Amino acid sequence: MDGDIALYRAALQEAPQDPFLPRESSYGPSFLDDSACLCVLRLPVAEQTGNSKRADSNDAAWQCIGNQTQGAYKVTTGKWFESLHGGRQVRLPINDASNGPATDKALSWDTGENTFVDVDENKLTPYDRACTGVNDTIFSTAFYGAVAEKEAGDQLVSAAPCWQPGGVPVGIQDVASWESTGCPTGFLCANNTVNSLPQYCPPITACQISRVSGVICQFNGINVGMGPFEPVVCQEGYYCPPEFGGRKTLPCPAGTYCQPGAPTPTPCAMGSYCPEKTTRQFFLVPLILLIVLDVIITIGLIWYVINRRFRNHRRNHGQDKPKGISAISANMAGYKELPDEGDHDHESLAMSATYMPQTGDNWTGFQAALGIPIPVDSNTEEYDQGLTPELRAFVDSMRKATDASHFGLSFTYSNLSFQPKSAPKPILQNVTGSIERGSLTAIMGGSGAGKSTFVNVLMGKTTNTGGSVTVNSVPGKIKRYKKLIGYVPQDDIVLPELTVYENVLHSARIRLSRTWASKDIKAHVNSVIDCLELSHVRDSLVGTVGKPVISGGQRKRVSIGMELAAAPMAIFLDEPTSGLDATSASSIMRTLKAIARLGISVIVIIHQPRLEIFEMLDELILLGNGQIMYEGSEDRVQEYFQNVGFQFPKHANTGDVITDIITGNGRVYKRSGDVSKEALIAHWANSHQNTAIKRQTESRQSDRSSLRKSTVVPRALLRQRGAPRWKQGWLCLKRAILQQWRTKSTFWFEMGLASLSGILLGLAENSKEGILFIGIYNAPFQVLSVATDNASVPELALLIVIAIGLVSGAPGVKVFSEETLLFRREAEAGHSRIAYFIAKNLSVLPRMAFACLHFSTLLFVLSTPIIPWGIAFATNLLYFYCIYGLASVMSMIVRREDAPLFATMISLVVGILSGAAPPLSKVMEWHLEWLWRLSPGTWLAEVYFGQMIEPFRYLYDVDLAASITGFHLHRLGMNLLVLLLIGSIYRLVAFVGLLAGTRLRV
Repeated sequence: MDGDIALYRAALQEAPQDPFLPRESSYGPSFLDDSACLCVLRLPVAEQTGNSKRADSNDAAWQCIGNQTQGAYKVTTGKWFESLHGGRQVRLPINDASNGPATDKALSWDTGENTFVDVDENKLTPYDRACTGVNDTIFSTAFYGAVAEKEAGDQLVSAAPCWQPGGVPVGIQDVASWESTGCPTGFLCANNTVNSLPQYCPPITACQISRVSGVICQFNGINVGMGPFEPVVCQEGYYCPPEFGGRKTLPCPAGTYCQPGAPTPTPCAMGSYCPEKTTRQFFLVPLILLIVLDVIITIGLIWYVINRRFRNHRRNHGQDKPKGISAISANMAGYKELPDEGDHDHESLAMSATYMPQTGDNWTGFQAALGIPIPVDSNTEEYDQGLTPELRAFVDSMRKATDASHFGLSFTYSNLSFQPKSAPKPILQNVTGSIERGSLTAIMGGSGAGKSTFVNVLMGKTTNTGGSVTVNSVPGKIKRYKKLIGYVPQDDIVLPELTVYENVLHSARIRLSRTWASKDIKAHVNSVIDCLELSHVRDSLVGTVGKPVISGGQRKRVSIGMELAAAPMAIFLDEPTSGLDATSASSIMRTLKAIARLGISVIVIIHQPRLEIFEMLDELILLGNGQIMYEGSEDRVQEYFQNVGFQFPKHANTGDVITDIITGNGRVYKRSGDVSKEALIAHWANSHQNTAIKRQTESRQSDRSSLRKSTVVPRALLRQRGAPRWKQGWLCLKRAILQQWRTKSTFWFEMGLASLSGILLGLAENSKEGILFIGIYNAPFQVLSVATDNASVPELALLIVIAIGLVSGAPGVKVFSEETLLFRREAEAGHSRIAYFIAKNLSVLPRMAFACLHFSTLLFVLSTPIIPWGIAFATNLLYFYCIYGLASVMSMIVRREDAPLFATMISLVVGILSGAAPPLSKVMEWHLEWLWRLSPGTWLAEVYFGQMIEPFRYLYDVDLAASITGFHLHRLGMNLLVLLLIGSIYRLVAFVGLLAGTRLRV
């Protein structure tokens, strides 16, 4: 025990000076001034020795010394001040203030002359130089208490340097440091002077628990030190002005906010709300803006619905033009407003108007051309007289588009072959023949017969490796005729959010001549719709296969109309009757027959057609193993195979029998002999029909007169086909915006999810009151630091990136995944891929911004982080941009059904790689920082870290925090640019994915 006491006393000897500790046995009038100097009323030494040389030297004066260990009554150093009333009375009580010092003039005692002289500050010690002679009542009260306790023989509680019993203070700032810097910025040094330098005291248990928890010790809600001379960080909601030397704290005025350790109030951003003594600002302008926008949009939608129903009611009783917001939206998109679908039964109406003749035996639409007795190659004027008004309008548009009286393409091919580099044998070989313009030609064959490859070669999608193909007897590359050839895929690839008219109109605007006026394009579209007998559903949404609005037959007609809108001279169709009932299939084939009757070459791939459809065909091309088994007219095919030895049962479907024969399953029709496909191919090769076809083909290629008589397509016409890229981009952008307008429910669902995410995340961070960082105090006050919090900002960033990934992952997939097939169809038709891609990305920017506004506003209103709202919003918006781009990549490499789930999962993985857990500094030790830097989440987290940590550089060692976490503090511009770059790279990869998947198999 005695040893412990000895150690304690030794430690006290090394401890900083305690100005409250009485060191004299007794004191006359005394006090501590505001620099913790001890001031005593005493007689000069010369008077006491009787050796004074001054007449007035008998008066008592006040001596103030900083270093009390010298003994206040033993030295004459320090500053002296004359007493206010003079006199020699000094034996008075210690707290007697009746004859205080005259502080207007400081003196010093000249020991050589034994007199007072004006003070020379340079000759004083730092301790004495600070003396002012102004009584500090707080200091003096503690000093008087300690003197009384000493006189009573009690423990000197009033002079205790630390509140912890037995605690020994540790000096944390020396005289030189104090004189150069004073109280560090952000701290309250209420009792600290050069004579009471800042100290650290061991905390009491309750305070130790608080500090370990990252909380500053408080008493009655006020920050307190563990000793009278231990500084404390400036109270939150208050600020400690540097001009007062850290001795004064002021409440934070309204319109500003003060975080812990604030040296000055931080002005609130314009439009933000900051009450008095607040530690954070509440962003009101974004919140008000968000509420106003939502209210305006909601009121607009309600008004739109009511007005729409009112107009539909009026339309049922008469014509009415759209007005107000409906007309505005229609004009902006370039399309007409939709009627109420619930008022009409389009399915029942379609059965009577589309598929059945309207009156008697008269055909309508395109099928009216079947009743024209005049051949298509006859005199133009004579031919036109037999056309109905609808057909005449269509024919006139076609002539204008093709710059020819007789439009149509003929194909001649000789010894055509195609063998991919990696294939052991050719897919096509020895294919010779022709397809005449104005004919309905069917290509039939079993699986692997080469039908798709053959059609791809004729359309210019695939380049033949052998033989030659001429168009209208003109040799050359077939790709040059790509804009004059239409292709209708087996699936009805149309946009469900658009109406019949809008789908056809968009195709016409993109693919018709750029010299056409808008009224001419619309007139052509109207003629196509009229001839396809779709007028009664022209303003009906197409709908999806799962949720149809129009019938399957009408969807097929829309798909055909999208190609006819481009005024093609030849049109290829893959299984045009697939998925249709017998009546609808027959109607479609009659329409195609009529289109061919008008002069357009129609080539279809068809499987097992019913007898009625089979008999509509003009020409047949039967393929097997990539070679021709038969080519010629439909009415001679049965005779040909009968000559080979096949017997056709009575009342059998000729198409079914032929399908069985050409697929090698014809044994039931031929009891003996070879029925294999190889035998059929060999028989055709040696037939006189094949010889005649070859002879005719060779004569066409060598006959110059046939070239002169053929319809030569001018090169200028081909160059003018198609809108310029900028216009295609504008048209695609308007279409994409219209699609979003038609799918308002998904838009509001995304906004609701963004709002919910922002609210939940904001509530999770609300309890921190915007204080998301606690670091190590700057030197020399590191020892006063509480438990640090370097993780809250990275964790906030982690939650933000995860939330944004959940909000925008699935919607980002739908930008392209729902339209991949449409994109491929349009790309094959000559649409600009880059125009479509850019337009789709631009169309979702407002959607992203609105979702980001909902998310960011609600998040920051509730969590109130110390970061400029504009920077935070821009950062979040760029991350939305990245996730939408990443989701687009997922939509290219994952099946459409699985893409939303995969995009969400990948977004979560990317978010986890944001540098929060594991910390980026630990990742650097693994030499994997490059992997984390590939994630946009890391760059977002670095923006938040830099913006929320750097402002506290005056208080905390922020560079140490940066090294602990691994983030940089001054890369705002770079981080934002990298986020933009990553999002753009994602889109570039997605675009490459689109290009890689554009070659359709027909």
